[in-house]
Amino acid sequence: MKNEMMRKLGLALLIGMLGAGLVACEDEGPAEEAGENIDETMEDTGDEMEEMGDEMEEAAED
Repeated sequence: MKNEMMRKLGLALLIGMLGAGLVACEDEGPAEEAGENIDETMEDTGDEMEEMGDEMEEAAED
């Protein structure tokens, strides 16, 4: 009985800590914004490289 109660208490604490962590992550700091900008730039660059590769492939076929 005591072990079961300790498990429930531990689980409740874990859920509470995870919930508090999610709330704390809502405010974006400058480093997070910079990281997101870098991610977007890398995705855009990858898309452009893929398009360029497609164009080169089409040109080679002609």
